Amino acid sequence: MTSAAMGAPQDGATVSNTTVSNTQAPPSTDEKARKRAGRYWAERTAPYKDPSVARSVGQLASTLGPLVGLVVVMALTLEVGYWFTLLLAVPAALFLARLWILQHDCGHGAFFKSGKANDWVGRCLGVITVTPYEMWRRDHAIHHATSGNLDKRGTGDIDTLTVREYLALSPFKRFTYRLYRNPLVLFGLGPTFLFLWKFRFPLGDQVRDRKAWVSVLSTNAMIIAALALFALVFGLAPVLKVWLPVVLLAATIGIWMFYVQHQFEAVYWRHEPEWDFHEAAIHGCSFYDLPGWLHWMTAYVGYHHVHHLASRVPNYRLRECHRSIPELQAVQAISLKDSLKTVRLALFDEDSRRLIGFRELRAMGVA
Repeated sequence: MTSAAMGAPQDGATVSNTTVSNTQAPPSTDEKARKRAGRYWAERTAPYKDPSVARSVGQLASTLGPLVGLVVVMALTLEVGYWFTLLLAVPAALFLARLWILQHDCGHGAFFKSGKANDWVGRCLGVITVTPYEMWRRDHAIHHATSGNLDKRGTGDIDTLTVREYLALSPFKRFTYRLYRNPLVLFGLGPTFLFLWKFRFPLGDQVRDRKAWVSVLSTNAMIIAALALFALVFGLAPVLKVWLPVVLLAATIGIWMFYVQHQFEAVYWRHEPEWDFHEAAIHGCSFYDLPGWLHWMTAYVGYHHVHHLASRVPNYRLRECHRSIPELQAVQAISLKDSLKTVRLALFDEDSRRLIGFRELRAMGVA
């Protein structure tokens, strides 16, 4: 895994410092152009980076209220029939996924003006979404700072190989990669592994990070305490029968949204010398054009190109920002129907600069 990010950092992202020589060469034409682009986009998106306390609190209320209500009704239906309980888990999971996106806004410092408010709300929501806030925030910051960079894959993203890398693998490793990219694993077992296991321990370069350990252990302790309290009152089995399906389904929804936002045919991927932060944001992240009610339910995270361009824009202002800037409206939209077709994609072809599937690779006669 990549332990540090380089390049133009997304506002709200914290990445490692790099040592700079005192005898640096003058900036190249490309560097000057990137700085101009940075100033341009900072000015264009600045009017939308001001969060509203009333709207943020309103979003928390309109998410937590229905979620609690649905969970209570689910508990009451246990005596009616578990099939009905599981049916209600679907809308409950949508609200839990929405709550995770609000936590995501806190991690970017976009939900409230106060950094402390963002962090404490984020930590509390992390107990409900079973996501250790500080540990996730660090990995996600690296994801923002390196998204679309072929030389800095591996942190906070979905593993994606190039065609050349895949062809260089042994037969067994090809099999394991194909298994990993299988939809049943990617959207079934994967979310369960991520939220119930991987988020319970600091892994990789975070093993030696004290803040990561504090984040994980404190979140785990609060989750256990909450489960113990509810189990004491209602019994462990009923609590798990109600809450576990909601968590697992919400995890699948979250992974699906993240997948569609970064895995589409015309996605932007470049090697370090050619990689550009702003190009990666606009062309390496999708505009997931959902029906209005789903945009609301997913806290407008479908405007992902805007979010990567300016992560300090609160979710409820992403659509407004998108509609006011013509360049952002020019990106290719992905409809709900079109998004289903992205499941077949698995490899980045550096020659055609697009994602392809295993079937297309076979048709090319190279595998």
